[in-house]
Amino acid sequence: MIDVTHPGTFHGLPVHTLPLSEASGAGALPATGTVAWRLDCMADELEFEEAWRRFLSTVDPGQVRALLIGPWWDEDYVPFTPVVEAIASDAHRFPALRAVFLGDVDSEECQISWLEMCDITPVLEALPSLEELAVRGCGYMEPEEHLRLRPVRHEALTTLRVESGGLPAHFVRAVGASDLPALEHLELWFGVSWYGGDATVPDLAPVLSGAGLPSLRHLGLQNSEIQDEIAAAVASAPVVARLDSLALSLGTLGDAGAQALVEGQPLTHLSALDLRHHYVSAPLVSRIRDLCEQAGVRVDLDEAEDRGTGDDEARYVAVSE
Repeated sequence: MIDVTHPGTFHGLPVHTLPLSEASGAGALPATGTVAWRLDCMADELEFEEAWRRFLSTVDPGQVRALLIGPWWDEDYVPFTPVVEAIASDAHRFPALRAVFLGDVDSEECQISWLEMCDITPVLEALPSLEELAVRGCGYMEPEEHLRLRPVRHEALTTLRVESGGLPAHFVRAVGASDLPALEHLELWFGVSWYGGDATVPDLAPVLSGAGLPSLRHLGLQNSEIQDEIAAAVASAPVVARLDSLALSLGTLGDAGAQALVEGQPLTHLSALDLRHHYVSAPLVSRIRDLCEQAGVRVDLDEAEDRGTGDDEARYVAVSE
């Protein structure tokens, strides 16, 4: 297992958590456009609506380039919908906003699979100039709090990263049905069925075809308990030929998936192949490493797991609960 942590930088900017309460003492703040602004209601014991109001009155929203939403609850957990509604309704006040991280919450604040999300489509619709969207969570207990997306066309988005311990199949299908002509980096963490991760390889078909993703250069299909099946599909996927990097890490990749990659279409055009946290046997690890080194491909085969190389039931993904 790995810990889910806060990023130190986001969209190329250092992250700065805005002091929201009088007790925290704001002091001198950095120039608005030089940092990625992070809101943390838990730290300042404020309800989100009040935290958002203070944010808008403290920082010039017209110069905000990147925004991270940390814990959006002060004491008792609350739904995420008001956060999406606030960002969407005030989007006109953020002409320079290019990156948003929904759910920058670490493992100490809340486990990833307990982070209840909602329909995040309004954020994309309200911010047509958004270039990077990161999402953390899923919400597997109540259907109305599931992470959801409606198929959209967004001409500016270049990076979409979704970290989840249980990514719903309908979300994966919505990504594949979206028209994202500028998207260069797509990263999906599938998680496990116990936490609502019910996506299958057929759900990935539009992504693997690459039809709606003409600019894609990095594809991450990660943290999956069906990592072997995904690897087998990737081995013949049309989208792979135009990728610069590929990540099938954090999941339960074993010999079946690794063998499919070795015997499938060439991966020698890649600059990087990420397979860390895997269950591949030593001989196949050596073979993959040799093939990559001969072609000049940087390969990450770290975090080899000892358990379950031949037993799917004993394998686990890196991030679930």
